[in-house]
Amino acid sequence: MLLVEGKTINTDKEGYLKNLQDWSEAVAEAIAQQEQISLTDPHWEIIWLMRDFYQQFEIAPAMRVLVKTVGQQLGKEKGRSIYLMSLFHESPAKLASKIAGLPKPTNCL
Repeated sequence: MLLVEGKTINTDKEGYLKNLQDWSEAVAEAIAQQEQISLTDPHWEIIWLMRDFYQQFEIAPAMRVLVKTVGQQLGKEKGRSIYLMSLFHESPAKLASKIAGLPKPTNCL
């Protein structure tokens, strides 16, 4: 559970939103803070890309798909696992999905 701008936001035991409509930039900031991440423009670039992907395909991208999509949309230098790990630690697809207010990618442990 999160408290954001005086509103209680329900999460599951792993910290993913129970209601995807509860997401906002303030909620993303609160989740990121819990994960000890300060969101910068490069973080937001990935977050918005992931939200667009989810809106189009109704699934959060797993790591391989995320890397490919980032490379296609943001350029080869950003479409690399090492780049995403520099932003979202050792599990970029899971953590970026959580911050973006999306469900946990289905094939991420």
